[in-house]
Amino acid sequence: MNAAATAPGGDFLAEMARRSRARVALARARVPESALRGQADALPAAVPLRFSDQGFDLIAELKRRSPAAGALAGSALDQKAQACAYRDGGAVALSVLTEPERFDGELAHLAELSAASPDAALMRKDFIVDRYQLLEARVAGASGVLLIATMLEPAQLDDLLADALALGLFVLVEAFDAPDLEVCVPIMQKHGAGLARERLLLGINCRDLKTLQVDFARFSTLAPELPAGFPRVAESGVGSPEQAAEVAGLGYDVALVGTALMR
Repeated sequence: MNAAATAPGGDFLAEMARRSRARVALARARVPESALRGQADALPAAVPLRFSDQGFDLIAELKRRSPAAGALAGSALDQKAQACAYRDGGAVALSVLTEPERFDGELAHLAELSAASPDAALMRKDFIVDRYQLLEARVAGASGVLLIATMLEPAQLDDLLADALALGLFVLVEAFDAPDLEVCVPIMQKHGAGLARERLLLGINCRDLKTLQVDFARFSTLAPELPAGFPRVAESGVGSPEQAAEVAGLGYDVALVGTALMR
C-alpha cells in the first residue's frame, strides 16, 4: 500500500490534527471545559511513572488498529488481560490509543483500564491539540500524555506542556527530526527545571507520521543530537528484542512498542 495515499495530500498528521480539533469542538459542546476542570481538580494525584533500576524500560501500547499495519485486534480483544500481560512482562507504563477514526481507540478504553488497574501508569496516546484533551486524559485516569512537536506551533507546545505538567501528568514530547528538536528542546528545558526525571521524556519517532514510512536509522542519526537530562524514548519501528538492544546501545532509555506486541 502506498502510505502517502492514506491521507489527503499525503499528510497523515495534518489530517489527524484536523479531525482532533473537530472532536474537541464536539466534546466541549457536550461538557464545558469548566465542568471537566472541576472533575480533574477533585481527583487524587496521578499515578507516577517510575523507571526500573535495570537501565532500559518498556512502555507497552494497546491499540486495535494501525493505519500502516491495518487491524491488530478486533472487538474480542480483552484489553484488561492484555494490560496485565504487559505489566507482568515488566512494562513501566501502558500507552493507550484513544483516537477513534484511524486507530479504533476510545477515551473509554483508557477509563476502563484505569478502573481495572488503578495503580498503573497510563499514557493517553492521541493527536492532542487542545488543553481540553489534557483534562479528558486526567479525568479518564491517565498519568501522562503524548505531545507531537511537529504537529504543534511552538507557542502551542509551550502552553500544552505547561498545562499538562500543572495537571500532574508526565509528558512524552515526540520529535521526528533535527528541526523538531531545535524547537522542542528549549521548551522542554524551560519547563523541566526541578522536575523528577520521569515527568518529562523526549521521544524520537522513526515513523514519519506525514507519510507513515519507517526509517529505523533515524534513531542512530538523531541520538547524538539528544540533550542530556531527559529520558530518551525510541518510538515506533522497534519490533524485536534485537532492535530493542540496538536502541539501548545507542543511548535510549525506553522503547515504546505497540504493533509488535499487539501481534
